[in-house]
Amino acid sequence: MKRSTGGGSAKDKARPPRQKEARLLARASPRRHRKAPNDESPAPRKTFERASTIAGSRPGNTALYGFQAVREALRQKRRKILGMYATQAVAHRLEAEIAEAQLVPEIVTPEQLSRRLGAGTVHQGVLIEVAPAPPIGLSDIPSHSGIVVVLDQITDPHNVGAIARAAAAFAADAIIMTERHAPEMSAATAKAACGGLEHIAIVRVVNLARALGELGDFGYQRLGFDSEAPLALAEVPAQRPMALVFGAEGKGLRRLSREKCDFLVRLDLPGPIKSLNVSNACAVALALLHAQPPHGPCGVSG
Repeated sequence: MKRSTGGGSAKDKARPPRQKEARLLARASPRRHRKAPNDESPAPRKTFERASTIAGSRPGNTALYGFQAVREALRQKRRKILGMYATQAVAHRLEAEIAEAQLVPEIVTPEQLSRRLGAGTVHQGVLIEVAPAPPIGLSDIPSHSGIVVVLDQITDPHNVGAIARAAAAFAADAIIMTERHAPEMSAATAKAACGGLEHIAIVRVVNLARALGELGDFGYQRLGFDSEAPLALAEVPAQRPMALVFGAEGKGLRRLSREKCDFLVRLDLPGPIKSLNVSNACAVALALLHAQPPHGPCGVSG
């Protein structure tokens, strides 16, 4: 019996022409490599630029960048450091602090930091990811200088960062601000603070007027700052503990905040400009009070 030379089995001949042609093409094409169950190649390494590995990408954590902010965070250890990314040069400059913190930084290039943080960001070659600082209440404020700074809905992170820097420079005990209508302690805030956030307690309150009332119960003298106030700061005998209350740019102190203050005071400025940016006003007030020795309780109330 003759062998069939038709080029296919009876099953192939029974198939429609298009199905038969597709089957032949599939046979001719190269087979894809199928990974055996035990053939596990390493997963691709996540790069620094991916959001899942960058500082601040995880909910609740904060990215800090800039040499001073990062160095103070490494030194003070107030917050848990979850990751560090630095250029080779900066890692060498921070070698002692990195060793003390028991960290292994990931070495990156300045271009990688700029791509991740955005063009124009002054990162100075270093970035860390930190967990949030443990929250504290009004009754937990440490008493060192006897001065706290209270912020009434100041929302600009650069202003709050500059205030934190001044407050830390003059050894204030805490900054008190509302949970809402106030900035998070973000990378921009920390950069403006130049490490100040690592030296001062941050207290968040739900109701600022109620918090000012509690401070009064604790014995704090409450001074509200207003460029048009009838009294100059120097005219009020300084009493410790003391709360310096600053309002937002433009709006100033809210009515309830004003009513909770013992005195409304102004900075007595000799020049033609009679008001300052809130962070500058805070720094000037702290400097004046630092130079003025505290007196006993004052019997006048506002």
